[in-house]
Amino acid sequence: MATKAIGKGKKVEIKEYVIDAQGKILGRLASEVAVILQGKNTPDYERNKVGNTKVVIKNAKGIQVTGNKENKKVYYHHTGYMGHLREETYRQVFKKDPTEVIRKAVFNMLPKNLLRQRRMNRLTIEE
Repeated sequence: MATKAIGKGKKVEIKEYVIDAQGKILGRLASEVAVILQGKNTPDYERNKVGNTKVVIKNAKGIQVTGNKENKKVYYHHTGYMGHLREETYRQVFKKDPTEVIRKAVFNMLPKNLLRQRRMNRLTIEE
């Protein structure tokens, strides 16, 4: 646990959670991490604050998905040019970078507001 000085004389204790992703389901892991990053699991939760928790996810290669999502789940990306909608399946994205799959899942489970990126900066994913 680390302490961080905020303002005059105020110190906030930053908690760090370490989660092993080996054998866990992607969606269940992502929702658990989103709750922790928001600080909803602590008694001093405030929806307009970033929260005082960090999350480290280990063994990202060991994540699993249920059903036929490996072949049917599609990630879309638009380049900004007409007709340039790019598609990649879960398997292609996972093969390139397994951490990106978890990062996208957690990002989309956080509330869509100005705090989302600041909360994502507190997430560390290790292969």
